[in-house]
Amino acid sequence: MHKSKNVDNRPEKVKKAEARLETHPYDAEAWNVIIRDIQGRRIEEGRIVYEKLVSQFPSAGRYWKIYIEHEMKTRNYERVEKLFQGCLMKVLNIELWKTYLHYIRETKGKLPSYREKMAQAFDFALDKIGMDIHSYQIWVDYAMFLKSVEAVGSYAENQRITAVRKVYQRGVCSPMMGIEQLWKDYCTYENSINPLIAKKMIEDRGRDYVNARRVAKEFENITKGVNKNRPSVPPQNDAEELKQVEMWKKYIAWEKSNPLKTEDYSTSAKRVMFAYEQCLLCLGFHPDIWHEAAVYLEQTSKLLSEKGDQNAGKLFADESAGMYEKAISTAHKSNSLLHFAYADFEESRSKFEKVHTIYKKLIAECLDPTLVYIQYMRFTRRSEGIKSARLIFKVAREDGRTGYQVFIAAALMEYYCSKDKNVAFKIFELGLKRFSDTPEYASAYLDYMSHVNEDNNTRVLFERVLTSGQLAGDQISDIWDKFLEFETNVGDLASIIKVEKRRAQALGADQELLETSQLIDRYKYLDLYPCTSNELKALGYRKKVSLFSSDLDSSRVAKKDVNQDSYLVSYPKPDIAQMVPFKPLVTAAANGNRLEGGIFAGPPVVADLMKLMPPPNCFTGPHVMIDRLMDHLKTMSVGKNLKEEGSSQKEKPKENGVDKDLTVHDMDIESVDPGTRYSLEIASGKRKKVEQGKGESDEEGESSVAPPANDIWRQRQQKRVK
Repeated sequence: MHKSKNVDNRPEKVKKAEARLETHPYDAEAWNVIIRDIQGRRIEEGRIVYEKLVSQFPSAGRYWKIYIEHEMKTRNYERVEKLFQGCLMKVLNIELWKTYLHYIRETKGKLPSYREKMAQAFDFALDKIGMDIHSYQIWVDYAMFLKSVEAVGSYAENQRITAVRKVYQRGVCSPMMGIEQLWKDYCTYENSINPLIAKKMIEDRGRDYVNARRVAKEFENITKGVNKNRPSVPPQNDAEELKQVEMWKKYIAWEKSNPLKTEDYSTSAKRVMFAYEQCLLCLGFHPDIWHEAAVYLEQTSKLLSEKGDQNAGKLFADESAGMYEKAISTAHKSNSLLHFAYADFEESRSKFEKVHTIYKKLIAECLDPTLVYIQYMRFTRRSEGIKSARLIFKVAREDGRTGYQVFIAAALMEYYCSKDKNVAFKIFELGLKRFSDTPEYASAYLDYMSHVNEDNNTRVLFERVLTSGQLAGDQISDIWDKFLEFETNVGDLASIIKVEKRRAQALGADQELLETSQLIDRYKYLDLYPCTSNELKALGYRKKVSLFSSDLDSSRVAKKDVNQDSYLVSYPKPDIAQMVPFKPLVTAAANGNRLEGGIFAGPPVVADLMKLMPPPNCFTGPHVMIDRLMDHLKTMSVGKNLKEEGSSQKEKPKENGVDKDLTVHDMDIESVDPGTRYSLEIASGKRKKVEQGKGESDEEGESSVAPPANDIWRQRQQKRVK
């Protein structure tokens, strides 16, 4: 990292961050530690670090902005302009573009051509970044700048008014945060110019503004949580990255749905590509996004061409090629997937020379160009014929980096395309000399020989491979299995038994198969076995691990056994990793049942009843103490005045269930609640006497009070009492 005169003055955390970057060059946290340290130093000390930073993160607008602002502090304007030239067109970051406009305003203000340069800078910025949701300030600054321009004469004044109106009208149709304030400024401006025509001008743009305001709200919601300052790093596959990828793709899909409902397909495509470009600033190492963007441009090109707009179609096709070119020249220089897709795209446009250039460039950069050579041969065979493909194969087999797959692909291409078995046979023989110790190559060669029905030659090839001594014990086992399968298909019983004995002898005592296992290998076919999975386990047949998985189809003879096996293996199990510890609530819900360990729902009937009942806070009293009530009922005496059965004395009459001779004094008044005491006093007449003493009896009070003259209902009630 950076070196100063007094290295020991650097904080310890900076040293640790530099050590971290030696093994993890994309560690953003370590870079942030170093950046904070450099910002407090002289630009000469930090320039080397800044250069490494922007070369490591060429699409990070935040890092470019920090570097440029540090250069601007020391007034190194030549370096600032070179930095802007290197990043503005590639990095569509709103804060970086605001820094660019601020630089033009601060440094070009004294030039005679300041107005023209500033207007060009604003137009350039709005054309590139004007669709950003946070571009409101640029629109407002541009309008204010045009208003501040001095206009001499009516012609110049009209030109200024037209320019300001054009900016406002473009701005109020672009979804962004703050569009409501921009619309108010536009209405105020129109009314200040000419109130007579202002109403018509505002009405003409009102519908577009309402549409843009609606989309702006959706725009804000769909991009909420998207981190546009996240530096582009190789895929980490962590939770945060996956979340960001999901949100970016959701935003792009929203733009593809044409939320503005515009009929201009070019405008809609431009907004979609702006979303892709913003996404690639943060996810530039994800090849699928590059490919999706290029395919979208290609589809747009075809659609416009079908509609008759050939020029626009060609323009979008060139942009698709430019998207591929940009991808393979930045973060994906050795990514075969994007190179192949780019080559196919250029092939579809019949630009074969460009395809040759793509493949040759990728071959030079790949450590293992085997797959590249195979695709290159296929391309030349399609476009130029089998002879050109043979030339590519000649170059491939002379390249020491290629693998055995090139020989297999070339041989099969000769067999299927030129229908020449002899050429394919020669290629296989040539490859066998070089890859005789590779069981995969021998297996592919044997498959080819059995496919062309060369039984004798196939047996000879088996013998050559098995007796060559080039293959190890584990590798040769598959060849023996293939030999046994071949003899089972085309040989007689004697040859089958002979191969079984030779295989058991060749594999040795450690891997000697039982006679039953040999029978299983003899009679099995593909995924069909002569025994059920349980029987295979009991016999110790462990050759195929997939036999004992839950999706085993077994012998298909005993379906009952298959179902039994699948039931035993695939019973449902809870996903323990997704379990969350139970946390009881502090306050119970209205339909909750508070038990030990938390709040649980009650039985369905009780829960429905509790939903219909008012919540507990609606009832504030009086509350009955159930325990005290039950104790009182247990201890109270109820047989004081009851007579024994058979008594000749007449039972005294009761009124309302109360003995007339039972007075309030006979009861323990203090032991009952106030409400009950009041009722007993009313029933005994005590409460009435007290109220009569005060002269406030209910009946007397009602009779003594004269009803109002206009109270007819009260007068009728008084008449009934009398």
